[in-house]
Amino acid sequence: MKILLVEDEPFAQQELKRMLKKFDASIEILATLDSVEETVSFLKSDNQPDLVFMDIELSDGSSFEVFTQVKVTIPVIFTTAYNEHALKAFKVNAIDYLLKPIEEEALFTAITKYKDIKEQYNLSNTLTDSDDFDPISNRFENLLKFASSTYKSRFLVTIADKMRYIDVEDIAYFFAQDSTVFLVTKEKRQFIINYNLEELEQHLNPRTFFRLNRKYISSITAINDVQRHFNSRLKVSLNPAVSDEVLVSRVKVPELLSWLDS
Repeated sequence: MKILLVEDEPFAQQELKRMLKKFDASIEILATLDSVEETVSFLKSDNQPDLVFMDIELSDGSSFEVFTQVKVTIPVIFTTAYNEHALKAFKVNAIDYLLKPIEEEALFTAITKYKDIKEQYNLSNTLTDSDDFDPISNRFENLLKFASSTYKSRFLVTIADKMRYIDVEDIAYFFAQDSTVFLVTKEKRQFIINYNLEELEQHLNPRTFFRLNRKYISSITAINDVQRHFNSRLKVSLNPAVSDEVLVSRVKVPELLSWLDS
């Protein structure tokens, strides 16, 4: 695996190299860059990596500037001490987002995630010998399309002036109230998230989550029981409990029952 490091702190550079080699001794570090200018120049060259580790605050500005100056079709794992950039990071080619000081386990998980996506997509099938075809660009673009189509494994939430992530397995349900959407954990904690329910439907695995109505998306594990209700509807009891009635329309009843029985 060929990796490009974009990091302006010498100690962080050495630590990343050490951990990457510990993960896989065959990893090749193509270059270690510390500026937006150098990164843009490198990404315009023919020597392209498989994966980029990119700090956000570089010696001459924010690494997000790279994406405005060159088309980046290579997966990126962001590394930074500033968690306020997390949401913006996932709007570009982010495979993952690591907060400094980076822990080995988090780093290894991020690389494994990249390798799993690459293996599942079977990149070798995208290669061709056509003269008018760019196999390097095409295979990375296809990898990124596949990565963006996979379901989220966690969500970032804000707690006072800090941010943390909530694993999908710990989420009971989502609900909308006015124009705000809340994430509710199995431990009864609520967090505001920057998604609407329609967007969430695209990011959640439909085998695990179901859109009950205009207000609720529930995990299968949060459904206590389902009761017959007036006018052929169903009433769903959730855990943690909610104060209002969670009703499923007559039209959606067959789909819900099929989902519950799948």
